[in-house]
Amino acid sequence: MNTSPLWESNPQPWRCKRHAQPTEPHRIPNAESWTGVKMPGNLGNQFETDFFTLWIDLNMFMPIGINCWIDNTRTTGKTSNSAGVTVRVPGFGQTYSVEFLDINKLAGYFHTMVTHLVNIGYVHEQDEYFARLKKLVEDMYEEYQQPIYLLGHSMGSNYVLYLYQQTQAWKDQYIKGFISLCAPWGGAVKPLRVLASGENDGIPMVSNIKIREEQRMTTTNPWMLPFEEAWPADHTFISTPSFNYTDQDYQHFFKDIDFEDGWFMWEDTRNLTAGLPPPGVEIYCFYGVGLPTPVTYIYDDQFPNVDLIDYVYADVDDRKQAQPVHVKEFRAMPHLEIVLNRKVLNVVQKTSINNPPCSNTNSGQQRVWLVL
Repeated sequence: MNTSPLWESNPQPWRCKRHAQPTEPHRIPNAESWTGVKMPGNLGNQFETDFFTLWIDLNMFMPIGINCWIDNTRTTGKTSNSAGVTVRVPGFGQTYSVEFLDINKLAGYFHTMVTHLVNIGYVHEQDEYFARLKKLVEDMYEEYQQPIYLLGHSMGSNYVLYLYQQTQAWKDQYIKGFISLCAPWGGAVKPLRVLASGENDGIPMVSNIKIREEQRMTTTNPWMLPFEEAWPADHTFISTPSFNYTDQDYQHFFKDIDFEDGWFMWEDTRNLTAGLPPPGVEIYCFYGVGLPTPVTYIYDDQFPNVDLIDYVYADVDDRKQAQPVHVKEFRAMPHLEIVLNRKVLNVVQKTSINNPPCSNTNSGQQRVWLVL
């Protein structure tokens, strides 16, 4: 994988370092210093070219601009730039391009979490893709003389899992631990709907079918299809009057939705984290439960060029190893709210001052949290 554009795709990491600041009213006393790198999820950071903003300029979602935006985000079918265009993530290693997704600071993402972390004593640090990320971790280790925590939200956690395909010796030296927020470890059902009939994610005046043109260009949507290892072979994800699609039917699915390139995208990415290899580092898994989440989408005979007509729901978030794994559920916690919710922020904060909130924590072991 190279760096641009996956492009809802390559999340840009940012880093923070916690410093003791006696004048800070919210400083946590006697907490040791820690350092971390954070990986946002799908749609989770800004993108730009040499000439204009790609993700996101809210004006592009007006009816007069949507076709231009879709054309500007076309890719080569692989994780690379189109000819003559260089797409980049502004501020690699900084926080501003994940705090807000637009330069006018209207579309907030990680701003609440960053503000919370700054209030308890963190300061922002300044700083292609996995090689740069690996080097960023190593540089931070050398700078602060301690191993690093990484935090991933949503698909960002899958990127971190891919990063962890380093030697165990490298991870033992450079990685202190990993906090994942709502990680779709086994893939997600939603990308099937996105690829079939589109999903506007609440953007007004943009139809699902229209935005589907752009969503079929991003390699990460096929990558995030439900993994065979995590779902029953007979589970129906898409139901139509003529066929029920399981994870054994992806080639059939892509042919039926007239997007056979999607099959090749999936073939290219399906083995990036094949078998869901253990990360080999201490993990804190935080996720929401208690919300009805679609696990099957139902269409009529106009599939795929119409919106779905119904859902089948289950109680899940819409998305074994030697090292300890700490699990924390948050009742009725939506997928995006987990990076904004005060309860979650407080749990992250408690974890960071060597007080893990999870029931299966081994006593006597110190933990430091991450902030990434």
